[in-house]
Amino acid sequence: MQAPPVKDGPRINEDIRVPRVLLIDQNGEKQGVMPTSSALEAAEEAGLDLVEIVPNADPPVCKILDYGKFKFQEQKKKNEARKRQKVVEIKEIKLRPNIDTHDYEVKAKAMHRFFEEGDKVKVTLRFRGRELAHPELGMKLLQQVKADFEPVAKVEYEPRMEGRQMIMILAPR
Repeated sequence: MQAPPVKDGPRINEDIRVPRVLLIDQNGEKQGVMPTSSALEAAEEAGLDLVEIVPNADPPVCKILDYGKFKFQEQKKKNEARKRQKVVEIKEIKLRPNIDTHDYEVKAKAMHRFFEEGDKVKVTLRFRGRELAHPELGMKLLQQVKADFEPVAKVEYEPRMEGRQMIMILAPR
């Protein structure tokens, strides 16, 4: 035998199985605690639905309202919340230890743009060949990046060697 399908969302009308409910009418006024049957009658008289708003309360809070309109409003709220949500991306900037000043300025300009968009920036400093013998030059460069972006970004992941590269992650303030 199959179990009855589980409905998502609040219980309405005959689905409300508790003996007593706290009723709020269609005008938003509290009517007090009453038997569920009389609350259902009041909803029927108004030509609306009895919707369980706070099921965990004792007794549960029910409101007389148009369920279709209520569902539509909930859906609109969810869509608005989804629209306002900003997904933080991690953008990567790749540098070399002996980067020229102009090249550094171009990379810094891109990083400023990323911070304005609200994204995090992963600064990767790649060492090749004999550059690996002087990691202090790379650390000096990353400290300069840290100092240059102090007003707009905070360091989330301190500079650290990982194999042949040094990595640092900055997040916008």
